[in-house]
Amino acid sequence: MKKKNFQKCLRIFIIRIIYLSLVAAGIILILHWSLNVKASNNFIQKRSFNKRTKTQIIKTNIDGKGAKLIIDFRTGKTHLNSLFAIWYEDTSGNFIQTLYVSKVIATSIFKYGIKIYEEWQPAVVRKPAALPYWSHQRGIEAEDGFFLPTPKDPVPDGITGATPPGNFILKSRTNSKTPINITVLLEINQAYDWNEYYTIDKYPDDPHYKDSQQPALVYAATINLKSKQKTYTMKPIGHSHYSGQNGKLFKDLSKITTALEIIDSIIIKVK
Repeated sequence: MKKKNFQKCLRIFIIRIIYLSLVAAGIILILHWSLNVKASNNFIQKRSFNKRTKTQIIKTNIDGKGAKLIIDFRTGKTHLNSLFAIWYEDTSGNFIQTLYVSKVIATSIFKYGIKIYEEWQPAVVRKPAALPYWSHQRGIEAEDGFFLPTPKDPVPDGITGATPPGNFILKSRTNSKTPINITVLLEINQAYDWNEYYTIDKYPDDPHYKDSQQPALVYAATINLKSKQKTYTMKPIGHSHYSGQNGKLFKDLSKITTALEIIDSIIIKVK
């Protein structure tokens, strides 16, 4: 009788342990999801979209002999220190010239590159997920296999600069032998912009994914330099690889959310 009672108690104990384990696992999953969403939402809320911020004027390629391009960039509500590149190609997709690229990408030297004795120091950091479409279209492969500029072979100072904190107007020029019809492109990327698809732990074994989360977005507008039309609106045409493994353009934007709100508008004026 005692044996049966013991076995019965043991079964009840085991069932309770299993039940409690399942409940605990469920709670952990819910907490993980909540913290993930909360972290993303908190980050978005901290982003500053201040319409009163002065518009910064940037001038590049001032020695160019071609058409004058004025690119008016207006930030969206999730914009915060985004990295970007602006360039143009012929209508067949052949890269011609970079008009502007964030200086940290142009040199691969980041101000907060490495932490030494609890202090951040500038250092070379390779971030292939930052602007992979631009870097592959540019087509210059470094010794480490990445299509990124290096401190030894940076993008010239005349077309780089610190990332503008808000709205800006880029005034630049094409080269003298530019085709009449060109496509102007902008690639933009912002770190730590997780969403329900691009979660914190989606690719745990890919360190470069952690530098990007939602992949870089690519905007474009095809313009005719001789046309009477002088104003063009850039539109999103796709996104890059989430960790920069290749230079492909992925046109499906259905899993992109807050990254589409980094930019409010980009208008190109031709002079």
